[in-house]
Amino acid sequence: MEHYQELVSIIALTMGVSWASGINLYAALLVLGVGGATGNIELPETMAVLQDPMVISAAGLMYAVEFFADKVPGVDTGWDGLHTFVRIPAGALLASSAVGDVTPALEIAAGILGGGVAAGSHAMKAGSRVLINTSPEPVSNWVASFTEDIAVIGGLWVALSHPVLFIILFVLFTVLLIWLLPKIWRGVKLVFYKVGSWLGLVDKTTASEQATDYEQLRQLKKLLDEGAISDQEYKEQKARLLSTF
Repeated sequence: MEHYQELVSIIALTMGVSWASGINLYAALLVLGVGGATGNIELPETMAVLQDPMVISAAGLMYAVEFFADKVPGVDTGWDGLHTFVRIPAGALLASSAVGDVTPALEIAAGILGGGVAAGSHAMKAGSRVLINTSPEPVSNWVASFTEDIAVIGGLWVALSHPVLFIILFVLFTVLLIWLLPKIWRGVKLVFYKVGSWLGLVDKTTASEQATDYEQLRQLKKLLDEGAISDQEYKEQKARLLSTF
């Protein structure tokens, strides 16, 4: 039973740090570093370096920068773009460290999985921010940013305190991610098509066709909800439209 609990805790920590890294790496490092340094979190020896004052100071400085950059429309998307090259490798590195002193093969496997998890959570965050930035007011950016910060801190606390619950929530998040990412990607493509047409980088006809297809998808869903078309007709028409995206 003790080995089972240890295994569950390792899995929760491994997935937790990689998931959090994809959303807000510096908040995750601060939670782990400060928690470990104060004795509130028992980190594996392989992650003890996060408790070093220099690491905590660097993470704190970068978190302060991200705290403000993440709440400015447009700047947040640029910040996310740059951090594609930071969050994902860091998520892989933290995941391989979280498994503790194990065989090199297991560390590499954990790193691969951790990198994939970080990439997924990062894509969801960055993609949703592109869509949120289409709103002219900044309040939605602030709400999204604060929600992400709270989710990272709360998620890591659950992973460390209630690993079984975290694993259940993580599975649900993965299902949501699989369902939501294609929709976010279609929305992001539409936004980029529109921006490209304004800048003269994309043919306006192409951008208009993309917008029309997206509107047709919405109309199809409305017709299905109203019972005007059958489920089979909806699926056929939807598949035809999606093939043009």
